[in-house]
Amino acid sequence: MQSHILSMILFTPLVGAILLLFVPKDNKDAIRWIGNIFAALGLLVSIPLVPLFWAQRAEPGFKFLEGTANNWIPSIGAGYNLGIDGISFLLIMLTTLLGWVSILSSWTAIETRVKEYYIWFLVLQTGMLGVFMALDFFLFFVFWEAMLVPMYLLIGIWGGPRKLYAAIKFFLYTLFGSVLMLLGILFLYFNHHTLTGVYTFSIPELYKTAPQIPFHYAIWLFLAFFIGFAIKVPMFPFHTWLPDAHVEAPTAGSVILAGVLLKMGTYGMIRFLLPFFPGVAMDTRVRGWMIGLSIVGILYGALVSLMQKDMKKLVAYSSVSHLGFCTLGIFALSPLGLSGSVLQQVNHGISTGALFLIVGILYERRHTREISEYGGISNVMPVYATITMIMFLSSMGLPLLNGFVGEFTILQGAFMENWKWAAWSVPGVILAAAYLLWLYQRVFFGTVTNPKNEKLHDLTPREVLTFAPLVIMAFWIGLYPKPFFEILEQPVNQIVHTVRPNYPGLNGVVNASTQPTMPATEPEALIRAVPPAANAKGKK
Repeated sequence: MQSHILSMILFTPLVGAILLLFVPKDNKDAIRWIGNIFAALGLLVSIPLVPLFWAQRAEPGFKFLEGTANNWIPSIGAGYNLGIDGISFLLIMLTTLLGWVSILSSWTAIETRVKEYYIWFLVLQTGMLGVFMALDFFLFFVFWEAMLVPMYLLIGIWGGPRKLYAAIKFFLYTLFGSVLMLLGILFLYFNHHTLTGVYTFSIPELYKTAPQIPFHYAIWLFLAFFIGFAIKVPMFPFHTWLPDAHVEAPTAGSVILAGVLLKMGTYGMIRFLLPFFPGVAMDTRVRGWMIGLSIVGILYGALVSLMQKDMKKLVAYSSVSHLGFCTLGIFALSPLGLSGSVLQQVNHGISTGALFLIVGILYERRHTREISEYGGISNVMPVYATITMIMFLSSMGLPLLNGFVGEFTILQGAFMENWKWAAWSVPGVILAAAYLLWLYQRVFFGTVTNPKNEKLHDLTPREVLTFAPLVIMAFWIGLYPKPFFEILEQPVNQIVHTVRPNYPGLNGVVNASTQPTMPATEPEALIRAVPPAANAKGKK
């Protein structure tokens, strides 16, 4: 099982989608049961990965490798090549959890074209898992594009009144970024052949030759990959597709979009931007722009959230702000910043996924998301109000809950690099508390002023079950985050050492008593230093 566990996790949802093809479309209950069973199986199959990975967490390199380079399409050097490290492990577990939660939440929400809905959702699950597992660039791109179509259909068929506009906008934005990324992949592919005489899409092999690309080419490649990933995050100013997509998507679509799809952009930045182009990533001007855009996103997303009248749009803009913290941690380029960024990505998936579920439950009962339509909901739905308060506090970063650990670690990593970065970012935490507490006060406190809200029923056992794992994870990460940092330590240190070879204290790489030799104001000659990772063939 251990040698093929990644393939089992990857293809379990796809097996469910294929099985649903043979179920009559009129038998909606059977379709729902099969869809939920395979979503749950996808989570159950991934659970044995936890103890297996924990036993190997300190070992360097990728783990649970499957396939070999060039074994899939040998003529072009593409291979079915899977493997994970601590970063992808956490995102895979987040994907299997939220996939199950999302499909479970759809039981009563979807009444039309039920068969197609569950099939596309399971296909989407496979595509997302493949992105986090692929160690071959061709395979990665296939999965990256494969999950685009299901998400487009989920928004375009089961979305709200402006669903087609939102779906097309999402598709065009993402496709534009994908085309730029494809050009960058092809450049790396042919550059590797020029240096080694071998055609391959193997990501570990490209790691060896990509840092040798001259700076004047590398800056354009960095930009191509960055735009592709920044649109997916989305970073300011590439964020304009997100509110439309979230507002029009069905509840489960919003949960999986915010919880997992947005993490593909930040994952791509960590996995490809930093190790492929270390000289560019450490360039003072490039780094300054990346940090600047992150801080603008943090503040802009929070300020716009304060102005929203639609609950779902408020949560959507809050994602722009929270993901700004994640990109701030990435481009702080320190172990603390990167660890905090990955943990905050997991936290965002848990907290914001729960927020979209919260909004969706009210929408199912009242068919409106206008904040002004509600008031005093805690009087008629006390269990719902309690869970909502827990997840609001989690999202705003209250100590003892998961959001605090991620945000604090990111701000600490940013402060150690440049105190001004942290100072400009801190108001985002305050604003998050403002827009979430103000929303809670307007919707839940006071008396029930609208007669339509007087007979709302509280959460059903199925709805409580969708929230239970998210609440448990929020408290676990908030109270005892040590295991998560241990999982991230080895891959994060390796990435930082690749980008900043002289960074102190990375597993004895340099003397921990020395000061960091590559601050933000470092001379360009040192900034562009790259690790001596070129293989012998590359020097021919």
